[in-house]
Amino acid sequence: MKRTANAHWNGNLKEGKGEISSQSTILNQTPYSFKTRFESGIGTNPEELIAAAHAGCFTMSVSATLERAGFLANDLNTEAILDVDLTALKITGIHLSLKASLISGVSAEAFQEIAEGAKANCIVSKALNVPITLNVSYQ
Repeated sequence: MKRTANAHWNGNLKEGKGEISSQSTILNQTPYSFKTRFESGIGTNPEELIAAAHAGCFTMSVSATLERAGFLANDLNTEAILDVDLTALKITGIHLSLKASLISGVSAEAFQEIAEGAKANCIVSKALNVPITLNVSYQ
């Protein structure tokens, strides 16, 4: 399986503008720029897309791990917070914050173990070479 995306850029770094499109077309000439990346503006940026990909991958991995253990996930909500060191121009870490509804038959301790396993084994986690932390809220 292969997944593709395309980026187009025109102009210099600070005044230039670009668009990002994805194979699925959910991103279709979605704007990005210096402002959307380093300030605030309408559009996306690569770091936001990495955080979104990680949140989505991890949450699906939690669901799959629960299913393999014989449980059905209720509501799983993950926020991924990606930290960037602008001086070094590098991503320094990602924090995952998972909020989950009580799942029949799963203790808080077992759910924590499942979430830790999902963090270590989701495809995006494996692709990243940064520290990944996790906070689990299980209600």
